[in-house]
Order: sequence, then structure tokens, then C-alpha cells
Amino acid sequence: MELVEGDNVTFHDVTEAVARPIEIPSSRWWIAFIPSVMLLGVYLISIAYLLYMGTGIWGLNNPVAWGWAIVNFVFWVGIGHAGTLISAVLFLFRQKWRTSINRAAEAMTIFAVICALQFPTFHTGRPWFIYWPLPLPNQMDMWPNFRSPLLWDVFAVSTYFTVSLLFWYVGLIPDLATMRDRAKTPIRRFAYGLFSLGWRGSTRHWVNYEKAYMILAGLSTPLVLSVHTIVSFDFAASQLPGWHTTIFPPYFVAGAIFSGFAMVLTLLLPVRAWFKLEHIITVKHLENMAKIILLTGTMVGYAYAMEFFIAWYSGNPYESFAFQNRLFGDYWWAYWIMVSCNVISPQFFWIKRIRRSVVWLFILSIFVNIGMWFERFVITVTSLHHDFLPSSWDYYSPTVWDVSTLVGSFGLFFTLFCLFVRYLPTVAIGEVKSVMAIANPHHHGDSHGEHH
Repeated sequence: MELVEGDNVTFHDVTEAVARPIEIPSSRWWIAFIPSVMLLGVYLISIAYLLYMGTGIWGLNNPVAWGWAIVNFVFWVGIGHAGTLISAVLFLFRQKWRTSINRAAEAMTIFAVICALQFPTFHTGRPWFIYWPLPLPNQMDMWPNFRSPLLWDVFAVSTYFTVSLLFWYVGLIPDLATMRDRAKTPIRRFAYGLFSLGWRGSTRHWVNYEKAYMILAGLSTPLVLSVHTIVSFDFAASQLPGWHTTIFPPYFVAGAIFSGFAMVLTLLLPVRAWFKLEHIITVKHLENMAKIILLTGTMVGYAYAMEFFIAWYSGNPYESFAFQNRLFGDYWWAYWIMVSCNVISPQFFWIKRIRRSVVWLFILSIFVNIGMWFERFVITVTSLHHDFLPSSWDYYSPTVWDVSTLVGSFGLFFTLFCLFVRYLPTVAIGEVKSVMAIANPHHHGDSHGEHH
């Protein structure tokens, strides 16, 4: 399987293709960047007004004390899973096709976790006291409750963010040195030179680099599984019907990988077209991602069915009611949007023509992202709005400030991603070169070289 398409593509061609968008900015970049910054402005206004007025501006009510903020938090943490999975897990399994997509996916992970961390911070209502969850001596003489899953989140997500950031940065070092050596202006030469840490591409550098990369991949792999498992404990460790179930950890991890891969497709398809990287990010790469979306989407569908089976088999009337309420209650529309987007739409990927069609991939990836947001909404809101006490039942509906905070968080995410594709290599140049046919010592450079 050719991972870089084209006749007689050389190492120099790969470097040129990846460095061109950074050195010669495309006007198309502004088409993405300006709307992203405008959305970021919406986010900043929403947060400023929230800090001024308090969480009363959100649609929270008595039974639904967890509103959109927690839904968005779980959604963004899920988006942040594909990057580390593509980089670490596929690296350990020696999957060479990851090389063209891992850099963008890792960057997406970091930006998604930054977005995710905003929501619990502001959900507290008093973010200037956010240091209280940290085990620090403070003026209250209070220590955090280490038995709370919400505190486990603080440690799990911050550890995941730190390791992902290190992993991404270590992978960038050889490419930053490439950009340093090509830089035309003193400022660029200084900036790329500073962050490439004196990389000279010597054998000693490569040996140390590969050792560090392997260690970080080994650390990241259990984190992929543990982070969303711990996020699921926010729900599963409670006694509420619809939440109190042992299926949540594997179901959340599968859902996170599912939504993460969909977001990688949503971002990479425009980047691939705008920066003319079709020969490096090939249809084969896109098809492999579609297959993983199909697999994880089917697992998510199985988990939905299992939840109903468990509710029926348990004989618990509260549990049965919670799931009947999801299907036919006040939020039936959200449940059926979730099922059609997450279970039905990925099944189109059984058809090879759809798996290899850029337009279909883009449309279905957006459907999956919508469906996964609704999954978190359904889990959070339908279980809370009809709790154990019928006298406190209420209908939750978001306010304009809830919506603007969610829409604005996409502005933060896309702004960071636009800055990334503008100033850093979107594709891992060194890694792509290592899997090309001409990197094989047995490649003789003739037309049949790859078969030797």
C-alpha cells in the first residue's frame, strides 16, 4: 500500500508540500480564521457576562443542576481522544498509515482539552476559587474530597493534557528544525530555532528522540482508556437511574474515540483540499478512519441496546421509567436525533464508495459530532429532569447564554486550530518520509522498487 501517492515523489517534495502553507500563506486560511475569531468573541462576551451575573443566566433549574456546561465538558473531552489514540496506540501497533494524520489529530486533542477545561471551571460559578479542588493549604483549612469523581476528573484530565502536550511537542521537534533551516526572516529563524532545541538530525538525536517518543506513547495509551472512564464515573458513581450502571466506562471510551475520529475528518478534509495535501493524506487514510468510525459507532449502538436490556432485566421500576422517559418522554426528540446520528449514519460506511467519497465523509463526520453532543445531553438531562421526587420534576431548556457559550467554545477550538495550521507543520514530515517506499533500504529506485 502506497502511503504517499504520486510517481517518483521524493523527500524534498514532501517537505515542500508541508512547508508551503506556512511560508506562503493561503488567502483561504483567512476564510476559516476570521469566522473563528468572531465566534471566539461570542465566547468571551458570554464568559464575561457569566462572571458578572453568575450562573443564573444559564437555564439551570432545581432538578437539572447539571446543564450544558457538563454536557459540553464531556463532549470536548471525547473529541480530545482520537489524537492520542491515533498517535500512541497506532504507533505501538506499528500502523504506518497514522503518520500523515497524527500531527493534526494530536493538535486537535490539545485544543479540545483546553475547551473542555473551560466548562467545569465556569460551572462552579466562582472560578476565582478554582484552586480549592487542588490539594493545597488554603485559608479555609479545607482539603478536597478525594472520594468525589469530580475531583478525579481534575487529576485525570490535567494529566492527560500534560502528557498529550509533551507527546505532540516531542514529535514536532525534527519538523521545527526543518522550518528553522528554511526560515527566511530572523524572527522565524529564532522562534523555530528556540523550540527545535538545537536539533541537528544526528544519529544520537534520532536515537534519543525515538526513545522519548516510545516512552510517551506508552504513557499515553493507558491514559486514552482511563480519562474517559473517570469522566464516566461522574455519572456512574451516583445513585440516579440512567446513570448508575457499570457499562458506562467502556461505552464512554468507545463514544469518545467515535466522536474524536469524526472531528479529525471534519478538520482534515478542508485542510487537505486547501493546502493540496491529497497525495500525503490519501483516500486510503480517510477510508481507514471511516472504518474505525464504523466499528466504534457499532459499539456505541450495542451499548445503547444493552442499557435498555439492563433496565428491563434489573426489574427496577425507576430504571425502567428512566429509559421509557428517554424514548417517549419530554426529550424524545433529542434521543432519536442521537440514535439516528450515532447508530444509523455510520452504517453507510459499509459501502466502499461512501467510505472513499470526500463529500460523504465530511457530511457523515458532522452528523456523528452532532449525535455525540446529543448523547451527552440525553444522558445528563433526561436522568435529572425526572428524578425520584415527582413534585420537583421540571423541564430544562437552555437560554441564549447557554447556546452562545457552546457556539463560542467552537470559536476557541477553531481559532487555535487555524493558528496551528498557519505556523506549524500540519503533517509530521519526518514520520511520513520514514514510511515512503524510497526510505526502504531495499528500494532500488526503479518502477517496481516497492515490490522488492
